[in-house]
Amino acid sequence: MEHHAVKVAGLGFRAQASVASLRSALQAAGNSTGLSALATAEDKAGTPALLQLAAELGLQVIAVPLAALQAQAATSSPHVPARYGGHSLAEAAALAAAGPDARLLAARAVSADSLATAAIAENTAL
Repeated sequence: MEHHAVKVAGLGFRAQASVASLRSALQAAGNSTGLSALATAEDKAGTPALLQLAAELGLQVIAVPLAALQAQAATSSPHVPARYGGHSLAEAAALAAAGPDARLLAARAVSADSLATAAIAENTAL
């Protein structure tokens, strides 16, 4: 059986974040070549800016349930609401969406306007 690496970009962002904010965070994160999907919290997955970025990149958006976000070992963040587990939404979403045994390729990166964060997780065990 052939193994394929899954590479997911997790995104965390404020309500006022634009497509440019999300794009900036993704570029700052690096390692975005060969992405399988974008991921964020289920209550942010329908955000127009995120859907527009996903359409531009030809990727699906994975809506990660809040319980899965809270279960991830991501970097603590005082800016993240408790419903996301009080840690980096970008990191937690990337890890949860990439599946068990996923690892972050780097810590989260912040957009130039500070409205969005992105982190890339990869799972080579699938």
